[in-house]
Amino acid sequence: QVQLVESGGGLAQPGGSLRLSCAASEFTLDYYAIGWFRQAPGKEREGVSCITHDGLTYYADSVKGRFTISRDNAKNTVYLQMNNLKPEDTATYYCNARRLAENYWGKGTLVTISS
Repeated sequence: QVQLVESGGGLAQPGGSLRLSCAASEFTLDYYAIGWFRQAPGKEREGVSCITHDGLTYYADSVKGRFTISRDNAKNTVYLQMNNLKPEDTATYYCNARRLAENYWGKGTLVTISS
């Protein structure tokens, strides 16, 4: 069964770091654009970062300079390194893989930033 599984969420303090992982099963991420999205309680889902199949990266202004997206095709995994975390980064983070008409979502991992 094709699926994306996010991991690495949890509780961190303001200024801390977390690394999220998005692992794919039953398909290869190599030719997909991978995006990280987040949804805070009571808010709409928003795009955080994405990486194209050939390595181009994009970031929302709110995370630019703090988050880094990367992919390890050998491990069939995409990462989101999150540094200098802020309370407003608290949300459920979702991974998305897209190529042509194919569009897959993970179930999300919760990130809570609190002291």
